[in-house]
Amino acid sequence: MAHRPPILLIDSASLYFRAYFGIPESAARAEDGTPVNAVRGFLDMLATLIRGRGADRMVCALDYDWRPAWRVDLLPSYKAHRVAPQGGEVVPDTLSPQVPMILEVLAAVGITTVGATGYEADDVLGTLSVTQPGPVEVVSGDRDLFQLIDDARPVRLLYVGRGVAKLDDCDDAAVRARYGVPADRYADFAALRGDPSDGLPGVAGVGEKTAARLIDRYGSVAGILAALDDSDSSFAPGLRTKLAAARDYLGVAPTVVRVALDVPLPQLPTALPTAPVDPDRLLELAGRWNLAGSTRRLVDALAARADA
Repeated sequence: MAHRPPILLIDSASLYFRAYFGIPESAARAEDGTPVNAVRGFLDMLATLIRGRGADRMVCALDYDWRPAWRVDLLPSYKAHRVAPQGGEVVPDTLSPQVPMILEVLAAVGITTVGATGYEADDVLGTLSVTQPGPVEVVSGDRDLFQLIDDARPVRLLYVGRGVAKLDDCDDAAVRARYGVPADRYADFAALRGDPSDGLPGVAGVGEKTAARLIDRYGSVAGILAALDDSDSSFAPGLRTKLAAARDYLGVAPTVVRVALDVPLPQLPTALPTAPVDPDRLLELAGRWNLAGSTRRLVDALAARADA
């Protein structure tokens, strides 16, 4: 039986932030001087992924709420350092205007985008990973998404920490090799270790190796907290003190880190087009924003997939 091609689930913000910082503004501008480096880089990333992964379906997930209230209510420090003085997320001034450009180009090409009020793109990706027919390949540079890996479905993470051209194709064995825990325990491991980029303090004095040993022994943060209440459990005295001091944090952190798998989403068209659904609009956008090269590479990648 022939294997079904995968669906690519794209963490859009993860890719366009990388594109923005990876391509100088001076190298990618529209005729009026408007920077389009994030747009150009993002479209080239999609073209590379379509050519390289043999996918026949794709959805680009969006952050409708980058810092959901339900996470902040549990842990006020969550992403607090990334809040702009006027509210909202700190985003470079020349990146923000490029996001609508990306969405307009994707609409003209016919690639589906979706977000959900009250949820991050991670949650949209998580929900799609368990509801879309597999195989599933999630594309992101966000380590939190290691928790979505599931060899049985299968769901893999194409980790782009080193760029799309050098992506790490990760299964459960890769997570175990990297962190010493299975993928389905990554959220508990991350809660223990902490993540300053997301405002997660972790447990003071507990690094990756200790966190992995704790998860290996007790299975989860809930198991660790239960063991703290057992006088016969054999924590080293110093470690017991550290964990006890972080009890309140550990009571909420796994829920904050864990990706939602039940986001209400509409029925989505996921099939990749073989040609742009609105070629005239795409041509107009490419001319306005000096994107002829990157839009052509994306269109060619779609056509090559159709001919394969």
